[in-house]
Amino acid sequence: MSWIYLPAGLRLFLTLIFGLPGAIGIAIASFLISYYGEFPHNLIVCVGIGLISGFAPYLARYFVFRNLRLDSDLSNLNLPKLIACILIYALLTAGLHQLWFSMMTLENTGSINHFLVMFIGDVLGSLLLISLIKYCLDLLRKVRKIAR
Repeated sequence: MSWIYLPAGLRLFLTLIFGLPGAIGIAIASFLISYYGEFPHNLIVCVGIGLISGFAPYLARYFVFRNLRLDSDLSNLNLPKLIACILIYALLTAGLHQLWFSMMTLENTGSINHFLVMFIGDVLGSLLLISLIKYCLDLLRKVRKIAR
């Protein structure tokens, strides 16, 4: 596990932008990465990891859109709503992953310490990646404005 997990930001970004197709793509990719990587040929574990990786950010998206009244085009996405989305996503993904790992009785997983490390890594990775994307979009707008 990492204290700054950049793929968390990518997962959140892709599900915010693409919705269900993004979640399905992430689930398939996460399954394949797990199956051919860290958990070779353990089909059940890898299916669970894929589903959690793809649908935890989608559940966070659903919760934020429904409860914080986020527009489908993200036009009213502001910093407080983004922070709420990141925190909800990190809680869901870290909690569901650690629950799954403990249910599958994987070694060195499932404790509150593992949850906290995963939660913090997801929050920091999401903040960093989303901030980088926002900075690049702002820079692109400035360049376009100058080019006119």
